[in-house]
Amino acid sequence: MGLFSNIFSKNKNREPAPKERTVLSIKVGDIVTYDLVDYEVVGKITYRDGNYEWYGYQLLEGHDTIWLSAEMDDELELGVYRKIQLPVTKPYPKELTYENKTYYLQEQGTARVIGEGRSSKLTGSETNYADYTDTNETTSISLESWGSEIEASIGHPVEAYEFKITAGSR
Repeated sequence: MGLFSNIFSKNKNREPAPKERTVLSIKVGDIVTYDLVDYEVVGKITYRDGNYEWYGYQLLEGHDTIWLSAEMDDELELGVYRKIQLPVTKPYPKELTYENKTYYLQEQGTARVIGEGRSSKLTGSETNYADYTDTNETTSISLESWGSEIEASIGHPVEAYEFKITAGSR
């Protein structure tokens, strides 16, 4: 083998480049840039209600945590959520009021979950969820029951182009 064939030959020991990520294939350890802030993906929850599946990604920057919700229904639907304090009990009500704004129940159900990263302890559990929107559909509230606790989050729809995803692994 000549010098040039050594230089230009493919190195078989080289690791393959990470696969390109989309909002439906984000993995724990990836970096997601949103609104000029770099967040590390520290948790992922896969929700399954019957044959329907969607994802929640826990994004962390310093002490700031947001959740990216991603689902493919007839079209890609994305939302960014932050936890809020909202006292709610079961059964979930038909409407909620938060900061003088009324939100109306859109859907509810029960989902089986698989957790990864910081959410791994949730694997095998079920959550009762409910989604609410305001009259303009510009803001949403999501409720999820985890044991006896009900977590509330407020969010808004976003578009895929608002995110840059850098793979942290293959």
